[in-house]
Amino acid sequence: MILVILAGGIGSRFGGLKQLSLVDEEGNFILDYSIYDAIKTGFDKVVFIIKEENYQIFRETIGKRVEKHIKTKYVFQNNDNIPSNYIIPPERIKPFGTAHALLCAESEIDDDFLVINADDFYGREAFEDVMKSCGFINKNQSLMVGYKLYETMSESGSVKRGICHAENGILKNIEEHEISVGEGKIKAKSLEKDDHEEIILTGEEIVSMNIMAFDKEFLKYIRVGFEEFLKSNKDNLMSAEYFLPSIVNGLVKVGCLKVKVIETQSKWKGITYKEDLGNINNFIKNQKKLQKYPQKLWF
Repeated sequence: MILVILAGGIGSRFGGLKQLSLVDEEGNFILDYSIYDAIKTGFDKVVFIIKEENYQIFRETIGKRVEKHIKTKYVFQNNDNIPSNYIIPPERIKPFGTAHALLCAESEIDDDFLVINADDFYGREAFEDVMKSCGFINKNQSLMVGYKLYETMSESGSVKRGICHAENGILKNIEEHEISVGEGKIKAKSLEKDDHEEIILTGEEIVSMNIMAFDKEFLKYIRVGFEEFLKSNKDNLMSAEYFLPSIVNGLVKVGCLKVKVIETQSKWKGITYKEDLGNINNFIKNQKKLQKYPQKLWF
């Protein structure tokens, strides 16, 4: 299976804010641990989707550490694959979102693949869960790893999470919420409804953290959907974005895609706020004390 890492949005962390993303004393980033876990669980290729201008520094920091351990490819997320009949405003610099990123990597995705964010720590068990269930994957079936909501909260502020609604382990839909803690309660407001009604959650809800596995044929859905996306947003190409969760949601609703939700016991960690960095630093130290990872990740 191929590990596809969405890293097109982390350029700032490799520039002036690079020090904010280091998670151990050896100078590793969160994605070092994701790649290490993927290798340990049987992945044999990693594809980095990055900004072209970050290639050199990305290769010098991440690439040189992992290239000797796993087949490594780099692809650039840019707007070169936008049909010429659509006019992209020249002042638009950022690419068109996570689903568009996968289209940019299509030439390197020749097998089943797992998509993850570069700046999320998913835990070894999450990769093991995917490998155990990979037989479920085909062109109309995919996997999603779900985490307990309380495991994904930040002590420093609100977060945005996609709450998964499933029946018998099969996804029905994902609904995006803004979630915060106050007065000892977990409060949420749907980002997809106009009423902005506040609801109280238990913390046991299953949320998507953008770790999903697909058959390579899934890219055909994204390609067709991208043309539809461009048509419907032809007057809004300055800000419109083509997101992978939205594609999955849409395909599930019309019955074209069946998604198995794996409720993992793995620990998720991320850096939503600067203050979260200390938490993940301590977590990694503890994981090493428990011998989940070696003191020096790469040799």
